[in-house]
Amino acid sequence: MSTENEQVVLTERRGHILVVTLNRPEARNACNLALARGISDAMDLLDAEDALFVGVITGAGGNFSAGADLKAVARGERGVTERGGFGLFRRPPRKPLIAAVEGYAVGGGLELCLSCDLIVAARDAKMGLPEVRHNVVAVGGGLFRLPKRIPYHVAMELALTGQFKSAEYFERLGLVNRLVEPGQALEAAIAFGNEILVNGPTALAASKEIVFQAANWTDEAGWTAQAPIAERAFNSEDRVEGLKAFAEKRKPVWKGR
Repeated sequence: MSTENEQVVLTERRGHILVVTLNRPEARNACNLALARGISDAMDLLDAEDALFVGVITGAGGNFSAGADLKAVARGERGVTERGGFGLFRRPPRKPLIAAVEGYAVGGGLELCLSCDLIVAARDAKMGLPEVRHNVVAVGGGLFRLPKRIPYHVAMELALTGQFKSAEYFERLGLVNRLVEPGQALEAAIAFGNEILVNGPTALAASKEIVFQAANWTDEAGWTAQAPIAERAFNSEDRVEGLKAFAEKRKPVWKGR
């Protein structure tokens, strides 16, 4: 990871959890090219290291992200990498990723949440897709991911009005998994991650991928398509350890391979 990217994206290991912090608080963590590259590098790290089982992504300075950096866009700079916008929209990590949301998660910030697998948010957080207010189209996945996760007419209202809604509103719709008090989103997301870590990491990655891809499959296609994804977990050292630990009545020691 380059020095520039390290400054705008911070990473910290909390045991088997990788915490990724968007670190442009002066710009409400709006995404420019450096931020996108930093996120992409962090996702590569999460995917590559066996000892990292889960990722948590959050923002510095009391906000998750205000979306694209419009000043950078005006300069002709796009915050896009091989993984897509924000360094992950098109190709999220293969391991579970939790969004820890404080303040604003709007535009690309909401699309970043939609690229995650679980969302923990402060009660006073604000989320929405305001792009239409500027005659811009939300092309970071929000317009096709949101209606798959909340009712169609609600998604359409958000897309066409550009209004911000509270995290409590989205929790009622099932988009936000857990609501917490302001300032507690990161620690609650890490605690959520630790709940997940009792399970086998190769099975977690496979289960995440199958659920993520399921919207693109018919039931008939799913039987075939899930097999190669599940195979890595079935053939892993962790599966052997899980069965052995069960037989020996002890907690398994996962290796992520």
